[in-house]
Amino acid sequence: MATPGQELASLDFENLIGGPLIAVVHAQAQAAMATVNFIKQVGFKPPATPSANPLEQSTGEPATVTFSYIKKVPKQDGGEEAKNAQLTVPLLAMLPIPYLRVSEATVDFLAKINSVQYRQVDTNVAVSGELEAKAGFLFGSARLKVSTTFQRQTKEGSTVTRDYSMGVKVRAVQEEIPGGLDRLLSILESLIKEEVS
Repeated sequence: MATPGQELASLDFENLIGGPLIAVVHAQAQAAMATVNFIKQVGFKPPATPSANPLEQSTGEPATVTFSYIKKVPKQDGGEEAKNAQLTVPLLAMLPIPYLRVSEATVDFLAKINSVQYRQVDTNVAVSGELEAKAGFLFGSARLKVSTTFQRQTKEGSTVTRDYSMGVKVRAVQEEIPGGLDRLLSILESLIKEEVS
């Protein structure tokens, strides 16, 4: 029978602990790709002619939203007049961009091994006897009958209980926008224009 120490030493801790950590790294990469896809699909129109090279990353023009409204503008001779106006805003300048980062990952592993060995010995001894005596004037007789019983039972065994549990806690936060994306948003904000007719 293996001892609890040997059983714990035989566990593959590299995969038990490394597996969840690798999963966190893959989740971080998927979150980054989700951000890229969001920017490309929501923020830009598809390119007019798709690239023949699958590794080339190109987009079309920025996707914009145009709002129409009435704007009061001053007249040259004083007072105000109502004119039709339009405001065109790039879509990415209006939406929060999902950019998540895993800030903390905790892996809890608990191994509990209970080992119980038992030996049980039962011994039963039984003695029974019978005495019969006869006596006469000069002689006598006695008869003794004795019987004994001896019984012994031995039981041995062992019980091993194994309990394993693992918990993985991941905390993600909205990360600061990288410098390149911040610059892109600044350029898109400069495309905001108002037209009054």
